[in-house]
Amino acid sequence: MCRWLAYTGNPIQLETVLFRAEHSLIDQSLHSRMGHTTTNGDGFGIGWYGHPTDIPFRYRCVQPAWSDRNLREAARAVKAPLFMAHIRAATDTPAQETNCHPFRYGRWLFMHNGLIRNYPSVRRDLMMAIDPDLFASVEGSTDSEVMFFLALTFGLELAPIPALERMAAVVEEAGRRHGVEHPLNMTVCATDGEQIVAVRYSSERESRSLFHSTSFRHLRELYPDDARIKAAGDDAYLVLSEPLVDLPGAWEEIPESVAIITKGPNIEQYPFTPALP
Repeated sequence: MCRWLAYTGNPIQLETVLFRAEHSLIDQSLHSRMGHTTTNGDGFGIGWYGHPTDIPFRYRCVQPAWSDRNLREAARAVKAPLFMAHIRAATDTPAQETNCHPFRYGRWLFMHNGLIRNYPSVRRDLMMAIDPDLFASVEGSTDSEVMFFLALTFGLELAPIPALERMAAVVEEAGRRHGVEHPLNMTVCATDGEQIVAVRYSSERESRSLFHSTSFRHLRELYPDDARIKAAGDDAYLVLSEPLVDLPGAWEEIPESVAIITKGPNIEQYPFTPALP
């Protein structure tokens, strides 16, 4: 599968979490501890905001993350208050740049770990459910990008959680029409530069791993000599596939069928229940 993370807080260099952490995302691209695949080498991508109202920047590449020298330079150069990063392990679709996450539409970025099972058989039905005004913006061939544009179709920009719930319900309904027992397994993340929305959900209730950071204020008190915790600020927040460091009290696992929205210091959890309108 894939591994990903999203960060919001004080502006920090991307290399802090991509390269310098004990179990950084680059380390996870070679040595994932909790993924269904140990190696995630079918491309990568990063997306970041200079300002919440800006169109986000992206850098995506089909090379393995561990071998891209430009990624190391970019991660050292870019300092941002909100960013996301994704390393890919391909399933049913080819390794090409347009299939690398995060996907972008306007101010929104989206990334996914998991799969739509038997995707080739349901792909046509799902693509036909995308708003015609959005259809021309679909660039690649992944199930993940289709999920993003379905969520946009159902109102992601106005009400993120209901839109993602409806997207999941449409995927499950299409899968079951084609005889797929457990159509969807997903941990997804979407952001517009002001909020981060993350969801852990699967049809079989055995979702891919997903964690979030506990209070950075509390972590600073526990680990006063850790410069990275101090630099991130008391209101910093990380949501990610695997913990970056083995610090007791630093991480909590996100439960099954839960959505999280974080905006500044406010973090809220909601039950995630796919439903058709």
